[in-house]
Amino acid sequence: MEAMHTVRTVGGGERALVVFESMFGNSHAVAEGIARGLSAGLEVKVAPVHLVDPADVAAADLLVVGGPTHMHGMASSMSRKAAIQMGVETGADLEPSVTVEPTLRTWISGLHGERRRAAAFDTRMDRSVTISGSAARAIAKRLRRRGYVLAADSNSFFVDEATGPLADGELDRAERWGAGLSRLITGESAVPAGAR
Repeated sequence: MEAMHTVRTVGGGERALVVFESMFGNSHAVAEGIARGLSAGLEVKVAPVHLVDPADVAAADLLVVGGPTHMHGMASSMSRKAAIQMGVETGADLEPSVTVEPTLRTWISGLHGERRRAAAFDTRMDRSVTISGSAARAIAKRLRRRGYVLAADSNSFFVDEATGPLADGELDRAERWGAGLSRLITGESAVPAGAR
């Protein structure tokens, strides 16, 4: 069963919360990689969207939000149903939360950022954004509308096929991106670009 968990507690520092939506486990794995990187300097909690504690959102100095790119953008109830059907047809393993509400898009609509920092990521095929779309861009846009200030450009992590797995090196890249975000929040340096 999925659960919110603390990756690491670093004394006296700022807090990060990584919230994800995942169908086939790829966005979940990336969220965990980002959290490992963030834990270099921050107290980090990771949770699937349906288990997020509002108190943790309110306490976060950095909110990192991500999920899979579906139909050129964020997952919806309709695209979740399509993912379930794809899982049945291909035999791919589905995340336990794939049928649990809320979706990431619904959850974001209830946030109040109050000028706090956020970052967005997605998983998608390694194609031009004009062809594949990007959930991260849609997430970032929605976070800004809800009052968050983006700490870094949105970032995409690539899968080999629609159901995964993640492309070689993507988990390491997620961890590096998280470490860069940690340094940015703690004032040590600028976040590295998410490009390969």
